[in-house]
Amino acid sequence: MFVVAAETQSGSGTLPPSALASLGGVSVIMPTLNEAGNIELLILAAANSLRNAGVSPFEVVVVDDDSTDRTWEIAQSVVCPGADIRVERRMRDHGLTASLRRGIELARYDIVVWLDCDFSHPPEKIPQMVYMIAEGYDVVVNSRYTVGGGEDRVGKGGPMQLALSTILNWGVRFLLRPSFSDYTSGFIAARRQILNDIPLRGDYGEYFIDFIYRALRKNVRVCELPYKAPPRKSGESKTGKHFLDYASRGRKYLATVVRLSVESMLGKI
Repeated sequence: MFVVAAETQSGSGTLPPSALASLGGVSVIMPTLNEAGNIELLILAAANSLRNAGVSPFEVVVVDDDSTDRTWEIAQSVVCPGADIRVERRMRDHGLTASLRRGIELARYDIVVWLDCDFSHPPEKIPQMVYMIAEGYDVVVNSRYTVGGGEDRVGKGGPMQLALSTILNWGVRFLLRPSFSDYTSGFIAARRQILNDIPLRGDYGEYFIDFIYRALRKNVRVCELPYKAPPRKSGESKTGKHFLDYASRGRKYLATVVRLSVESMLGKI
């Protein structure tokens, strides 16, 4: 089952008691690489958004790829009363998908959330995903391309990145399942059992295309919610700095689409 829902009131308010009663705790995974300018504020903002929504217990799990700017060290020093903050500095097997897999392994709670660590995924939008999980969905995605969503990645985000991301996403939708809007979101909440059943595959952002398509094919209960993506607050995009970087990423995304299409035709999904 797949639905597109309107933005929920829980994006900024307290979750209803009925929803809170059904939660078994929330783990927020933050995969980082050279995010020293963002990580402290992001941890505090994510913790405050969950606390203000009435969510308890919750934890923040920072999985750092041995950042040269010592992001891991800053994360370890963050003081946030009432929040359980854990940090792992990964000395090998680096990469976004590997970091997310490790974060899922470390997560203690049934609901697992992850987001980019540059504020392009606003932490105040975490509670609306948690609310829809409590309402019975297995996977909830904050989407830029569904009705009510949008992009504002000018400036530090880069107009080239915005344009190519939009074109890529529309291409993936056309080739896979057009009813789903944001195949490059990466701003997600999911039940742990789903993540166990559909393990993450891939290297960088293509993992999300792979995961979502397999979830939709398996009729997992998926919901998209709108949000507007602001530009990153600090640091540089990990997607790339020039056209060749984006083209290299794009080839991996398209290769993933081809592989998924073949697997689907062969009945392997």
